[in-house]
Amino acid sequence: MSKPIVGIIMGSQSDLPVMRKAADFLSEMKVPFEITIVSAHRTPERMMAYASSARSRGLKVIVAGAGGAAHLPGMIASMTSLPVIGVPIKSSNSIDGWDSILSILQMPGGVPVATVALDGSKNAGILAAQIIGTMDKTLAKRLDKYKESMKESVLATASELEGLGLPKP
Repeated sequence: MSKPIVGIIMGSQSDLPVMRKAADFLSEMKVPFEITIVSAHRTPERMMAYASSARSRGLKVIVAGAGGAAHLPGMIASMTSLPVIGVPIKSSNSIDGWDSILSILQMPGGVPVATVALDGSKNAGILAAQIIGTMDKTLAKRLDKYKESMKESVLATASELEGLGLPKP
């Protein structure tokens, strides 16, 4: 794989099943990425080194997933001017995910974190690809094809449903 341009990070190994969806989408779009664990609370030095070196290592966007108190996305955003996309994760110690959502969503002025839905890492991967696609015409075309395939899927399902003879709304 080429040099990574998207960093996917998470607070712990238990976040991987959620964060894998971002990686899968980026793979599908042929966007080179790296993926690792960077805990804001257990490895703060690693977190600071990751954020401060991200741009010089060639990253363009960081997708950061975290559960519970979910400080990772905001702390990363405080240490880099790269776009950071936060993925709130419903974890075992979570309050139905609301703690994670609010920790990532409610950032102070000057430290933005784009936030997707709870466990929404696929959307984070899509958003990362769209950001990069503003500067990469080949990727933009892949994204256009992806969007078109979603449209075709909905239309095929609608046609199938309408063929059942159910009353139309």
